[in-house]
Amino acid sequence: RLFAHWEAVASTHRVSLPRDMAGPIAQMARHSQAREPVPYVSLSQHGKCEEAAYEERWYPAGKWACVTMGEPMYEQSTSMSFMKLMRYICKENSVGCYLGMTVPVLNEIHLTKEGTELEREVLTAYYLPGEFQQNPPVPMHPEIHITERAPLRVITRVFYGMTTEETILREISLLWELLGPTDTVLRETYIVASYENPSIPQRRNEIWFICRA
Repeated sequence: RLFAHWEAVASTHRVSLPRDMAGPIAQMARHSQAREPVPYVSLSQHGKCEEAAYEERWYPAGKWACVTMGEPMYEQSTSMSFMKLMRYICKENSVGCYLGMTVPVLNEIHLTKEGTELEREVLTAYYLPGEFQQNPPVPMHPEIHITERAPLRVITRVFYGMTTEETILREISLLWELLGPTDTVLRETYIVASYENPSIPQRRNEIWFICRA
């Protein structure tokens, strides 16, 4: 029943779910309550009409497992990348055990020069839990790379629901409206941070603007 449910979710992203995902899906479901947050420091919060509009944060350097895909649709790229990462998290690693889930999962995106569309390539990144930061388990899949990501300062804003190219472009536009003209953040590269699995209709996401070094 669980596999059938995830099969239906995958089909909404135009992705077919391989049978060998049944094990990782069951394992993730068993551990769904134990999710380690990626460490960060909140630098400032900016409100509008007593509501938190956006927040500035600092993320320390850390090791991430990363996969890059370039499918026709954003949701296809992120779904296929995360399936590879799920196998790594659940068993396909050099220690042969469940590593533990961390949130958020990051999806790094690039806009075309015109700024009207997303580039096809999306990098999906999973932060290794604290106990594996010093000595990351080696992935069995050749497309997964363990990367030491530099410290990151971001401006972030929460949004809920589906993450499609259309919704992401809308959220980028909304945050630019709130920020106004500024040269302190990158204009071509953004991050979509996902906190919940794709089966949750009103799932929590964030759009991140990357501050210049």
